[in-house]
Amino acid sequence: MLKTRDSISAALLTATKRLADAGELNLAFPPEIAEVERPRIQEHGDWSSNLALTLAKQAKRSPREIAELIAGAIEVPGGIREVAVEGAGFVNFHLDPEAWGEVVREVVESGSDFGSCSIGAGTVTNLEFVSANPTGPMHLGHARWAAWGDALGRLLSKSGFTLTREFYINDAGNQLELLGKSLAARYLHALGQEAEVPEDGYQGDYLVDLAAELVAEVGDSWAAIDAGERDEKCGEWGCARLTREIKDQLGRLGVEFDVWFSERAMRESGAVERALDDLRELDKVYEAEGATWLRSTDFGDDKDRVLVKSDGSYTYLAGDIAYHRDKFARGFELLIDLWGADHGGHVPKLRAAIEALGYPVDSLEVVLGQLVSLERGGEPVRMSKRSGDVYTYEELVDEIGPDAARFHFLMQGPDSALRLDLDAIVAQSMENPVFYVQMAHARICSIQRKAAEAGIDREAIDEVDLGLLVANEELSLLRKLDEYPDLIADAAQRRAPHRLTQWARELAGAFHSFYQEHRVIDGPGQMVQARLWLIEACRIGLADAMGLLGVHAPELMERIDADDSIEGES
Repeated sequence: MLKTRDSISAALLTATKRLADAGELNLAFPPEIAEVERPRIQEHGDWSSNLALTLAKQAKRSPREIAELIAGAIEVPGGIREVAVEGAGFVNFHLDPEAWGEVVREVVESGSDFGSCSIGAGTVTNLEFVSANPTGPMHLGHARWAAWGDALGRLLSKSGFTLTREFYINDAGNQLELLGKSLAARYLHALGQEAEVPEDGYQGDYLVDLAAELVAEVGDSWAAIDAGERDEKCGEWGCARLTREIKDQLGRLGVEFDVWFSERAMRESGAVERALDDLRELDKVYEAEGATWLRSTDFGDDKDRVLVKSDGSYTYLAGDIAYHRDKFARGFELLIDLWGADHGGHVPKLRAAIEALGYPVDSLEVVLGQLVSLERGGEPVRMSKRSGDVYTYEELVDEIGPDAARFHFLMQGPDSALRLDLDAIVAQSMENPVFYVQMAHARICSIQRKAAEAGIDREAIDEVDLGLLVANEELSLLRKLDEYPDLIADAAQRRAPHRLTQWARELAGAFHSFYQEHRVIDGPGQMVQARLWLIEACRIGLADAMGLLGVHAPELMERIDADDSIEGES
C-alpha cells in the first residue's frame, strides 16, 4: 500500500499548508516532507505520522494541539476508515479492511519485480567476500560468509546496484610458501622418503590426500630436484588444486563469483609498485629506519604503518592497498568487503590508505563476520583445518543440505557469533525454520494444483473482488506482504540480508495460520477467486525472499507426519 502512504503524506502536507495560510499555524517554513510509517503496535493503526512533533518548536504549540488541527483539516484519502490522534501527537490512520485487498493486485502485477527498488541508482559496486586462503579446506566461517555475501549481492542487485562479486585469491606471500614446504614434505613421505614438516606449517590430514594426488600426477619426478624448487612447485600445485576445491565447495552452496582475482598476478604486474609511486607523488609516505611508512595518522589511524620493510619486502597492507586501488581503477565506485572478525584491526589502516590515495573514505565498507560453532546432542562439534576427527564444510552440506545451511547462516547478522544445533537442523519438522518456510510455499502450490484438478481456474484479477479479504488471517497476510518493498530498501541500505529470513518466517507463519482456519477452494465462487489470488501473492513473496536468500522454493515436499496433510490430500 505504498501508494496509500504517498497519498497520506501528500494529504498531510496539504492540510498543514492550508492551516498555515489560514493563520491557524504559525509556520514561517511549511514542511516539504511528511514522514509516514507503520506503527509498531497494530492497534495504533496502519500508518502513522510524527509531523506534528516536528512542527512543534517552529509553531510554538504542543505537538498534540498541532496533531488535532491537522487531523481536523485533512482531506482523508480513499480507503482510510479513521484518522486518530494518539500519544504525544501522532496522527494515525486506520484503513478500511476492504482496502487491503489492493496489496494482492500490487504484488501480482509486480511479479518477480515485487519489492525491487532503485536505492542503488546504478552504483557500480564491488562485493568481495569469502576470499579463503587456498592453503586448506574452507571452515564453517567461510561457509557462513559465503551465504551472507551471496545473499547481500542478490539483495543489492534487486535494489539497483550494478554489482560484481569478487573472490580474492591469496596465492602469494608467506602462507603460500608455507603450504609449499608442508606439501613437499608430505609428497616425500608418500614416496617413502624422510622429510620434516615445518613446525609452523600445515599439519592437516588433507595434505596427505593432496600428496597422494600429486604422486599420482607427477610420480617421483619432483623428488630429485632442488628443495627450493620443489617447495615452490608444490606451493603452486597445491594452491591451484585447493582453489578448484574451494570453487566446487562454494558451488555446492549455490555461490558463484564474477571475478577470481589473483594476488600473485597482481604483484607480478607491478601493481604494488604503482600504488606506492602514487602515494609518493601525493607525499603520503616517508622513509625511516630503513623502511617505507604510510602517513596513516594523517587520516585517523593511531600510528603510521610500514609498507616496505627494511629487507625490501612488502607488508600485507601494501598488497591490500594495491588491490583496492586496482578496484577503483576498474571503475568501481563502492567497495564492500566481508572479512573475518580477526581482521578488524586492519580496517583503519586500509581506510587511511584509501583516503591517502584521494578516494572518498566512505567508498569502502568493511563488514566483519564472526565464526560458527556447532553442537550435537548438547555437545560441541570440533572444527579445524588441522589433523584429527573434525567436522568439515562438506560434511555440513552433506548432512543438512545447502538450503538449510544457507538459511541458518542467514538467521543472524554476520557480526554476532552463531551456534547451530545439528540435531534441530536435520529434523524435518515445523520447528525447523527453513522447513517451515518451504512448507508454506509447497502448500500454496499444492492448493493451486488441487484447484486446477477441480477445474477451478483463476479469473482475471481485475474481475475479482479483492475487498472480500477481510478475515483477520487474511489481513495478517496482506499486512506482511505490504511490508516487503520497505524491507528490501531498508535491508539493502543497512547491508542486512539476514532480515529477510525473519520476514519469510513471519509470512510463512501467517500463511500456516490462514491455512488452519480457511479452505481456499471451498466456498462461494468470488471468495474462492479472491483467496486463490491471495495465496498466489503469498507464493510470489515467499519465492522472492527465498530466492534472495539463495534457498529453493519447492513445489512439493514430504509430509511432516500423518496429521499434517496438505489441503485436498487424504
